[in-house]
Amino acid sequence: MRKLVLAFALAGAAAACLPHAALADKIDLSTTTCAQFLESDKTEIMLTLAWLDAYYKDVDAPPVIDTDKFVENAGKLGEYCAANPSIGLITAADEMFDN
Repeated sequence: MRKLVLAFALAGAAAACLPHAALADKIDLSTTTCAQFLESDKTEIMLTLAWLDAYYKDVDAPPVIDTDKFVENAGKLGEYCAANPSIGLITAADEMFDN
């Protein structure tokens, strides 16, 4: 399962490099709700998850992507957003990841 999720993430990142009509020019995470995030297309979700992963790392953290932690955090955020669709995405991420 973990390899499948990782493959999905890599495919999403690769797809982001290609022209994509449904992908927004800008994604304003400060105004995005959990419902909007969950309704986004796969590429936008993966880009957002990757951005959040980097944003919530310590300033001095090494440039390493812990795929286990990435998948765990994505699951936590997905569950939280499903239960709280009207909450802002950054508020949800703060709840889940801010130390």
